[in-house]
Amino acid sequence: MMSDPLVRLYGAVAFANGFPLLSGVDLELSPRSLIVVTGANGAGKTSLLRLLGGLLALSSGEGMVCGVDLAAGDLRQLRRRVGWLGHEGSFYADLSVKENLRFCAVALARPVTEIDAVLERVGLAARADTTTKQLSAGQRRRLGLAWLLLRRAELWLLDEPYASLDDQGRTFFDDLLGEVTNAGATVVVSAHDPLRNARLELRTIHLAGGRVKED
Repeated sequence: MMSDPLVRLYGAVAFANGFPLLSGVDLELSPRSLIVVTGANGAGKTSLLRLLGGLLALSSGEGMVCGVDLAAGDLRQLRRRVGWLGHEGSFYADLSVKENLRFCAVALARPVTEIDAVLERVGLAARADTTTKQLSAGQRRRLGLAWLLLRRAELWLLDEPYASLDDQGRTFFDDLLGEVTNAGATVVVSAHDPLRNARLELRTIHLAGGRVKED
């Protein structure tokens, strides 16, 4: 029995300051899948992720994400089910790694008792008492992933997560993405170039001019 799509877009258009960021996207994404969105700068990769996360308004067309209508539904409900990892984290620089996760967990009623296990999984257990401003770029990405694990996001949206990572960091990301998709999450990753990892089942979507040009 086939499951319903977690994401369904039909003719999705999104504007910002009168400029079309997405100009008619048709897309369906299945649960438990790993999708890589590629394209040049300005192709619409980040805009697509922001639309799926309820961070960018749907101007016209149809959109359904995690059962929420992007045009008429409660986008706050959607944002509680979606995890976002952008170029810059949204953590407090002067709080420690563990304090940041505790603050976020309490704010969204997530289990603080799982923080230590999550930090161990992402390789930050030894940095639990380190302030976020002292972390490297790669460690801040790991902290972002720790929060997505802790909040048990249904849909992961990762904007250029491999940027500036070394081979060890890329391997860590690959392993974790394989784990969370096997556990039931759907992961959408934006990247300039296709990922080439034989260990992961990938679907690659190429954007150009705010539209899906290749799938």
